Amino acid sequence: MASSNSNAKRDKIDRIIARLSKRIEEGAFEEQYEAAQETRVVSARYVKQANYDAAIDILFSVSQTLLKKGQGGSGGDLACLMVDVYKQAQLKPSDAASKNRLLTCLRLFGSREPTRKKYIKEIVDWSRKFGEYPAGDPELHHVIGSLYAAEHETDEAERHLVLGTKDSAEVLTKMEYEWYKEDDSHTAPLYAARAILPYLLVANVRAANTSYRAFASALAAENQGLGVVQDVSSQSADIRVFPSLPLLNFLGLLLLAIQKGSPELYRQLRNKYGNHVQELGGAWDTALEMIGEMYFGIQRPRQSNPLFDMMGSLFGGGGLPGAGGGGSGGNRGQTPVRRVEGGGPTADALD
Repeated sequence: MASSNSNAKRDKIDRIIARLSKRIEEGAFEEQYEAAQETRVVSARYVKQANYDAAIDILFSVSQTLLKKGQGGSGGDLACLMVDVYKQAQLKPSDAASKNRLLTCLRLFGSREPTRKKYIKEIVDWSRKFGEYPAGDPELHHVIGSLYAAEHETDEAERHLVLGTKDSAEVLTKMEYEWYKEDDSHTAPLYAARAILPYLLVANVRAANTSYRAFASALAAENQGLGVVQDVSSQSADIRVFPSLPLLNFLGLLLLAIQKGSPELYRQLRNKYGNHVQELGGAWDTALEMIGEMYFGIQRPRQSNPLFDMMGSLFGGGGLPGAGGGGSGGNRGQTPVRRVEGGGPTADALD
């Protein structure tokens, strides 16, 4: 008897979905809008009954239909409402079906649809609240970042890929390298650093090394005019030395120094390349101070002004300079390091 009731309820939900979807598929804009509004009413009724599964099924199906028909506003609103039901049901990102629904809807948004940004914020906030990663679920970040990278939205792509999965480093580095190829050859270290330094700041040394190797390999293969490239290898890393790119050599040797964990080695490295780093106008300074503290136990200089100290603590403690540039080019002469919000997971967690 219980099984019969369950089947009857499932059939009812399927009929509701089919009816609403048909109105959207066959109707004009007004009909589609009315179907979206009816979906909100019907889903709210199921939420009130604490039948979250039914509400989610209806919202998921109808939002997909609207998004496929190019109704990004109505479809996006229903997708955001679905995330709100997730929160009420206390669903977790570890549930594959729940996450797949979100990603399915995400991929249906148009790149210029304003509602997409709100939806992205909603799904990341949900994963932060109900998942194990303080900065949000890595798989969500990877897919979001990959979409932005494909659209050449570099700032947004960086923000998400640096908090992504073990596959994110390759996507991020490819994007940075393609962006670099539009610039002068000597600017290569500036673009490589946009991946390497943020990965180090979220304690993902493996991804930082992956980014360095991918960038340096592509550079050596495609830029014969950079001079003789020498290889410096250790048990855990392969560093390419570019005589004409001292800052890229600095980044590679920094990765080697981190593996050794020697404060003295780090100080020697900073002294040797100090003039080159200074030429960046302080763009890397805060990041390198934080790296010195994280990996070598070298305490960062603190503000002596109590007011600045207080403000720093309120806003997360001395952030990095904001990343310049965007999808249209940005500040090519500088490579600031973007502040990574939320405290990323460790390298092991990202695997």
